[in-house]
Amino acid sequence: MNIIRYPDQSEYDAIVRRPEVDLSALEAVVSEILARVERDGDEAIREYERQFDHADLSSLTVSEAEFEEAEAAVTPELRHALELAHQNIATFHAAQRFEEQRVETCPGVTCWQRSVPIESVGLYVPGGTAPLFSTVLMLATPARIAGCKDIVLCTPPSSTGKVNHAILVAARIAGVSRVFKIGGVQAIAAMSYGTSSVPKVSKIFGPGNRYVMAAKQAVSMRGTAIDMPAGPSEVCVVADAGANPRFVAADLLSQAEHGPDSQVLLVTTSADLLQKVQREVDEQLQLLPRKDFAEASLANSRLVLVHDMTEAMALVNRYAPEHLILQTEDFLSLQHQVVNAGGVFLGPYACESAGDYASGTNHTLPTHGYATAYSGVNLDSFCRKITFQHLSEEGIVSIGKAVELMAEAEQLHAHRQAMTFRREAVEGKNSNPTVRQS
Repeated sequence: MNIIRYPDQSEYDAIVRRPEVDLSALEAVVSEILARVERDGDEAIREYERQFDHADLSSLTVSEAEFEEAEAAVTPELRHALELAHQNIATFHAAQRFEEQRVETCPGVTCWQRSVPIESVGLYVPGGTAPLFSTVLMLATPARIAGCKDIVLCTPPSSTGKVNHAILVAARIAGVSRVFKIGGVQAIAAMSYGTSSVPKVSKIFGPGNRYVMAAKQAVSMRGTAIDMPAGPSEVCVVADAGANPRFVAADLLSQAEHGPDSQVLLVTTSADLLQKVQREVDEQLQLLPRKDFAEASLANSRLVLVHDMTEAMALVNRYAPEHLILQTEDFLSLQHQVVNAGGVFLGPYACESAGDYASGTNHTLPTHGYATAYSGVNLDSFCRKITFQHLSEEGIVSIGKAVELMAEAEQLHAHRQAMTFRREAVEGKNSNPTVRQS
């Protein structure tokens, strides 16, 4: 890992720079797959599944028998863990329900907002080197709480045409409507355009490799909403001299093992801790089955020594990490200085893994600096807010002339006329008691 000692603020931009993710080189391949699936539907999907996942599929839909097989294969212990995580995720997200409030902005003008679920959503769950069944819970649970009518899930099958058993059990627990054996760009295309097997959805959620990321961005330009822009996973740990170096190293490696494009960052005020963490990382790394992934990620990562926590938090907010862990004695006060982050983990025992699986918060978070403008997935991600307003005759009197003046000033005369006719009608009724009583 790269060590940087006492950097000047002018160096911060270089420190927080992520590994380059150039999607332009993928555009031709992604565009071809999207166009082919849009044109040929299931036939194209089956061909791409043979090509990319080496699976020859007679049906793209997971059958009831396959769900039953998965239920029997998953151990009771894992099922209990899934149910515990689902309950905590449901509890946290149910507390985010929107309360409708009616506001009288001025006499006779009432405005309000109503939360309405997105009717159809598509979830993409990777199933390659790390089948992310936890992501099923993170996405399907709030979708079901929000009231989405149709929740479809696409995930790549194995070469035998089977879907990971834990993914299927998680889908059943969380209330997924249908599961399809489709991976990669072809899955994004299927959910975006619809085929004879896969329904077209309004919004797509979920992580994926560069090809999936590029496909999501491409379909978002053509009418299908996506959860957020995304890049490789990342974590930033802020630690003081009292932090446990074993914990810190484990937290750094927990993100580094995601893949070679991931990035980890340690910001500390202690030179002694920095050295201990470096030793711990080296020792723990040797024991990881995904050592090669983690090593490649660590080459993009940095250990940064700063003078004080003021400098540390300035660097953190410039970085805008997906995951931020505050392993400091004063984490309760330090949390108030966090401006840009996807999810924050406070104290020595709040490891990022807890949020990834079972604490209840959502692990689908903005990466690559997007935390400066985007939130992580939450209940609102699966809803739309529709505004309503009602004007009485008193409301026309309150704002009618202002609307006319503003429309006239913008030279939108039809806009002005729409209000003028109503204002004149109200004034006519108010000046003629006989007409008003009728």
